[in-house]
Amino acid sequence: MKEQILIVDDEREIADLVEVYLRNEGYRIHKFYNAADALACVESQELSLAVLDVMLPDMDGFTLCRKIRKNHLFPIIMLTARVEDMDKIKGLTLGADDYITKPFNPLELSARVKTQLRRYIRYNTAGTTERETDEISIRGLYISQDSHKCTLNGRELSLTPIEFGILWYLCSHRGIVAPSEELFEAVWGERYLDGNNTVMAHIARLREKMGEPARKPKYIKTVWGIGYVIE
Repeated sequence: MKEQILIVDDEREIADLVEVYLRNEGYRIHKFYNAADALACVESQELSLAVLDVMLPDMDGFTLCRKIRKNHLFPIIMLTARVEDMDKIKGLTLGADDYITKPFNPLELSARVKTQLRRYIRYNTAGTTERETDEISIRGLYISQDSHKCTLNGRELSLTPIEFGILWYLCSHRGIVAPSEELFEAVWGERYLDGNNTVMAHIARLREKMGEPARKPKYIKTVWGIGYVIE
């Protein structure tokens, strides 16, 4: 079955261009120019990924992202004409998995779509290869790589593939401080660039879902100037 991708952008030329490139990759496309029609599609289709513009006529892309995240875990890539770090961090903390700034190279967007889909499929399909361990339990936190299930004190956590990947990496390297560069390259599979706040934003989102206070977290601790660790 072809992966189904949602494209939402009120700039029709951009939406049409993205559609052409992704259709050429073999994906089934659902394209809309406003948030209301996009939300109706989200609830009626089995989507694999969404590409959302930040500036929409009826609802901003951040709000649309938050609404999608209430019930769905498929990857979300934000398109933004803004370059401010706070806008990028806002999107990531609301549940987006990646962002790309306009103007962009359609081939780069296609590559990022492929990366996100590979990760999503890997974390949501039971593996068939043997691993040293596929389950970890730490002080009430349970995480399974095969089932992509994570619970905290019996409460199931609804994690995106990126969030799951970060938590799995920290749990499987328990007691070892993971620098942001290492986490990014291990989970995203891309080269880390200086000034990248992506990891920080996703850690904040993870702590929020776990109900952890940022100042004194029980699980994901910040080692200032170095990275993150689960002790």
